[in-house]
Amino acid sequence: MNTRSLFLCGVLALGLPIAAAAQRPDVKNPHGPLPVPCAACHSAQAWVPAHVSSAFDHARAGKGFVLEGAHATVACKSCHTSLTFQGASRDCVSCHKDPHQGEVGTACARCHTMRSFVDRTAMTRAHQLTRFPLTGAHVTADCESCHARSAQGQLTFTTRSTGCNDCHLKDYQSAKTPDHAGGNLSHNCEQCHATVAWQTAKFDHNTTGFALTGFHLSMNCAQCHGGAYPAGALPTTCVGCHQKDYTGAATPNHAQAQFSTDCTGCHTTASWAGANFNHNTTAFPLTGAHVQATCDKCHGDGVFKGKSTTCVSCHQTDYDNATTPNHAQAQFPTDCTACHTTMTWTGANFNHNATAFPLTGAHIQATCTQCHGDGVYKGKPTTCVSCHQTDFNNAKDPNHAQAQFSSDCTACHTTTTWSGATFNHNTTAFPLTGAHVQLTCDQCHSDGVYKGKPTTCVSCHQTDFNNTTLPNHAQAQFPTDCTACHTTTTWTGATFNHNNTAFPLTGAHLSATCAQCHGDGVYKGKPTTCVSCHQTDYNNTTNPNHAAAQFPTDCTLCHATTSFTTATFNHANTAFPLTGAHLSATCAQCHGDGVYKGKPTTCVSCHQTDFTNTSNPNHAQAQFSTDCVACHTTTVWTTATYTAHDAQYFPIYSGNHRGRWNNDCSTCHINPSDYRQFDCIQCHRNVHSGKGYTNQQCYSCHPRGSS
Repeated sequence: MNTRSLFLCGVLALGLPIAAAAQRPDVKNPHGPLPVPCAACHSAQAWVPAHVSSAFDHARAGKGFVLEGAHATVACKSCHTSLTFQGASRDCVSCHKDPHQGEVGTACARCHTMRSFVDRTAMTRAHQLTRFPLTGAHVTADCESCHARSAQGQLTFTTRSTGCNDCHLKDYQSAKTPDHAGGNLSHNCEQCHATVAWQTAKFDHNTTGFALTGFHLSMNCAQCHGGAYPAGALPTTCVGCHQKDYTGAATPNHAQAQFSTDCTGCHTTASWAGANFNHNTTAFPLTGAHVQATCDKCHGDGVFKGKSTTCVSCHQTDYDNATTPNHAQAQFPTDCTACHTTMTWTGANFNHNATAFPLTGAHIQATCTQCHGDGVYKGKPTTCVSCHQTDFNNAKDPNHAQAQFSSDCTACHTTTTWSGATFNHNTTAFPLTGAHVQLTCDQCHSDGVYKGKPTTCVSCHQTDFNNTTLPNHAQAQFPTDCTACHTTTTWTGATFNHNNTAFPLTGAHLSATCAQCHGDGVYKGKPTTCVSCHQTDYNNTTNPNHAAAQFPTDCTLCHATTSFTTATFNHANTAFPLTGAHLSATCAQCHGDGVYKGKPTTCVSCHQTDFTNTSNPNHAQAQFSTDCVACHTTTVWTTATYTAHDAQYFPIYSGNHRGRWNNDCSTCHINPSDYRQFDCIQCHRNVHSGKGYTNQQCYSCHPRGSS
């Protein structure tokens, strides 16, 4: 509102005519640009003192600053010290002096409210966001009881320690049950005290290295600790408290028996009396009748530590008096567990399977005296003949002794039944297969020879070998090893595997009969060269004439066993492998003169006419090399390129001259009869401003064509 509007408001309020008022000068608004009607605070009856109307909305006029709590009743001038209201600061410290001297910042609303500057609810809620949230009695404690004022009268907050001792040091020093200071207890009160109630302190002994159980739970601290509480000051071993109990124990005498000072081996915290020792934790767990035995039965001698655990240490008398059998005489081991158990001493049972001679078959039913009637147990022989020598000597079908059979009966007999012996020929050097399996022993051993009987085929089949005529085995010097052609399944229908020889059969050779190659009766030492069978084929061949051309007699160079015709020669195996257009050339194109062996491999040997007749350029006149590969390839004869020019003479396919000549030698070699001559000036005439340089001078300075 401008000053004129303000003035008109006053005119209307006083009831003056507008016309008269229009003659009055403008008055400057003391509140500045305040967007509020004057009538909201002033009246026509009295301009001052101003009274704020109940309809005035401070939140709207103050851009969100709501008047509530103590702010609702405070005088305007308390905050608006000048008449320019909109210049008032919103910061709390602009009206409220900071008693904390900026220690906790200027955001007063974190702890204070407009309702009350000392509202504990807000302060407590704010305290929960600090590094020391309030719990229990701390919630109702007066702030200054913890946040004492400094020498300057300032409350301390952020620099305040959170340690219990800072507030409760006097409580710690005055505590006598127990004496905290004298016992050097921890200053961390939380170990025993809670913020809910200070007096009902309780220490959780389970947080130490010695958790309390059983009777220890009902003991007061002084019974164990006296006046010593610091960590490590009191031993946690049983004997640390029970040394007198250990020393005074007489049933049994703990000290004399060298019992462990760890009482938990027999005693519990639930009850000291009625100790029970778990023998199973020792090297001798109790089983069977040993469980019911009293300690005195074994430890009557007062020996506990180092007591022998061997059976004989308690049962020596039982061992010495045993007569069925006599243990001492038979040199039985003194380890009773071999036959006896802790369940019952009598009814001993010996497990023969634990020896080097497990019992099987009829041996299981045999009594001990049947084998050990001689009283020998230790070192008793385990060989069959040690018990069955008479059976061996009396056997006649066949006569075991005469045939020099092994005295190991298990080769033919079993423990299940003595008769019906069966010999497994497969365990010998001559396993039986095919028709041999059905043969009787006499068919091979009728001569009574078993040991050292020959295993060669001819030892039984010599007559068969001598009488065979198709082919005649003896005449052909066939080996006497019949397995080369015959099998034990059937004697007839012999088949010889030629692949086992130095000449395996392939292709058409597979279907050839033996007579086609061995018609001369020669088998042993038969030549394996091609010409030994194909000499006639070699001599009669005219296309080309093998003999005239001095071809080798090894037919495999061109022929295969699959088909004798359609021979193919692999030129790659020679000193002149075929490439490019040479691959499609016929033999006659190069070997039309009939020369194969020693045929020259030089280009000019075939291309002399091409060399002589070439006129662009004239090879002969230009004295070109007769080695055509310098410019030509076997892929295409025309479009020759002399690529060696760059390396040997002058770069024309690379460098500055690349693509600058007309792809014709005559561009530089203007004398077709002498390519040793060349011309530079024709293209580079004015390079040196017409000075008379010769071509040789050009080359002497520019041998690589560079400027």
